[in-house]
Amino acid sequence: MTGGIIEIDVHGMRVEEAVRAVAGQVHGAGNSVYRIRVIHGYHGGTRIRQGLREEFSYGREPKVKRIEMGQNQGITELILREY
Repeated sequence: MTGGIIEIDVHGMRVEEAVRAVAGQVHGAGNSVYRIRVIHGYHGGTRIRQGLREEFSYGREPKVKRIEMGQNQGITELILREY
């Protein structure tokens, strides 16, 4: 973790494994964490990106306020609170 941001690399995981790993980080995130950056890659990571959107958007997880694309298409960021 770096300054309120948790980074988790899920390269090589199946969608279910990646979603489970990210969910663990979301549930374990303390008050100092405002963003979880998920590094899933671009080519093989598109299924993971879609799985994250299905699992954490639309108010399904109360701790996640919104989902943003990262600095590139291989990163998805879950926003837990405004910085």
